[in-house]
Amino acid sequence: MAETTRTPETDRTDPTRHSAVRSLLRLWPFVRPVRARLITAACVAVIASCIGLVIPLVLKWLVDGPVAERDPGGVWLGGGYVLLLGLAEALLFGLRRWLVARPLAGVEAAMREALYRHLQRLPVAFHDRWPSGQLLSRGTTDLQLLRMFLTFPLTFLLVNGTTILVGGVILLAQRWSLGLVLLAPVLPLMALCSVFEAKYGRAARRTQDQLGDLTTVVEESVLGIRIIKGFGRHRSQARAFKELTQRLRASELRKARLLAWIWGFNTALPEIAIGGALVLGTLQVADGALSAGTLVAFLSAALALRWPVESIGFLLAMSNEAAAATDRYFEVMDERARADDDGEGDANGDGGERTEGSDVGDSDSDSDDDAAGGLVFSGVEFRYPDAAPDSPPTLKDITLHIRPGETMALVGATGSGKTTLTALVPRLYDPTAGRITLDGRDLATLSRGEARALVAVAFEEPTLFSATAAENVLMGGEHAQESDLRRALRVAQADGFVDALPNGGATEVGEQGLSLSGGQRQRLALARAVVGRPRFLILDDPLSALDVHTEALVEAALRQVLATTTALVVAHRPSTVLLADRVALLSDGKITAVGTHHELLRDNPEYATLMSGEGEGAR
Repeated sequence: MAETTRTPETDRTDPTRHSAVRSLLRLWPFVRPVRARLITAACVAVIASCIGLVIPLVLKWLVDGPVAERDPGGVWLGGGYVLLLGLAEALLFGLRRWLVARPLAGVEAAMREALYRHLQRLPVAFHDRWPSGQLLSRGTTDLQLLRMFLTFPLTFLLVNGTTILVGGVILLAQRWSLGLVLLAPVLPLMALCSVFEAKYGRAARRTQDQLGDLTTVVEESVLGIRIIKGFGRHRSQARAFKELTQRLRASELRKARLLAWIWGFNTALPEIAIGGALVLGTLQVADGALSAGTLVAFLSAALALRWPVESIGFLLAMSNEAAAATDRYFEVMDERARADDDGEGDANGDGGERTEGSDVGDSDSDSDDDAAGGLVFSGVEFRYPDAAPDSPPTLKDITLHIRPGETMALVGATGSGKTTLTALVPRLYDPTAGRITLDGRDLATLSRGEARALVAVAFEEPTLFSATAAENVLMGGEHAQESDLRRALRVAQADGFVDALPNGGATEVGEQGLSLSGGQRQRLALARAVVGRPRFLILDDPLSALDVHTEALVEAALRQVLATTTALVVAHRPSTVLLADRVALLSDGKITAVGTHHELLRDNPEYATLMSGEGEGAR
């Protein structure tokens, strides 16, 4: 955890490959349903801003008229006009805020839902590459930035631009010579803002990526707190975390310096122009070339334009942060998803070309594997998507037939490819060559929904969720009933400890199920695999965390389940192997032998070594 894993995606910190506008335009599909409210809110804000520019004209009339003529009634009337205009401006800006609050909260929720749904459909290979903190930051912090952009900068870039344009016309109409003095800083400010935008965009992207890295470290530290404490690594972890926070702090300070720089220029140049216009206007009033009311109106309009001009840097900063957040969001959304919900085969979502399955069978297969049914691997090859092009495939020419109702044990040394092979059956990955059939149906022609309705899996490392014990088990069967739950708990020998929990099956097991022992978590995971009475069952060393006595009880109950399903069981111990009808030996990505446990013990030295525990073992 001292060094944060980064992906190629999160290293792309230069947003200049797209303009900020082009990036932000990608939000349109999400904004389109609420466009009427946003357009209405923008129009209301423009009207409110223009009302603010009418006040200087009222002041001009007030000074040159009632004040100059010493008319108290006119002064009160003018003051009333100014008060009403101010109230109207305030009410309209409040209306704008009300108009955008609900729809933009809906936009954020829709984008978050779309991201989560897309993450569920992305292949496992994607999740293997991406740090979880980077995904979390995209679904939380980045979307909050986008909502803030849609709420404020998006509207006020238009409003302030319109205000500056209308205000400029008013200034020139009042006194063109003074207007030119005030508008002189416009071109220098535009050039400065262009430079600022490019620099701030890169800084914003860098900061958001670093925040994702920081989120990853925090999550890993929380989930791995037992390891950190157990090995006394809290100081080194604190140092590593401090280094990341210092990098993030440096990036934030760079953003602050850039913002201070542009804000300073956006404030100083207009102030200098106003000062110059004030001196020039005062001289013209003294010479009688300009009325006092006109000068008051002119300066009032100029002061009304201060905020629109000064806020340009701030609005551009928020817009560039939103553009970086948009790029980060769509980096995930642009990843190719799987067609989980349709019936068309997505033969190779992870890369590589699928080939037609060969007719080659092993010595124990029937002459026509497909017709025989069961689980059939035909010439299957698999290479991980991010593997080097010249590296050998993880699995090579796997040809194996597990007959209907048969249990096959899969045995092999560490790194032989056992877990990878079992991951192909529920389509967590797709083969890069060959094919797999379930009861004669090509797995590639089934949607993932169909495949996973037929196949249930229990992994060696059980994953539980922050839910009740019963809810964790029932995740394995969409239509499972209470009777199915009780049966599954009995098979996994989990009914005893579940009933002993404070609220029985309704007890929350906590994040990752860490309130339970390793054996208890493994038994709940096994119960989850069998609760739906699957047609095919894949078990990856499901009993490794159990004591000898509990293992014997689970095996006895599990035999009844295995008698009604076709199963592939990764086994490391002879007791687990004895659950199987036959055994397949996997060596260096290839099936090198198939037979009964006793046959392989007698005839295969590698298998005998693995079962005796004298070799490197199967883990």
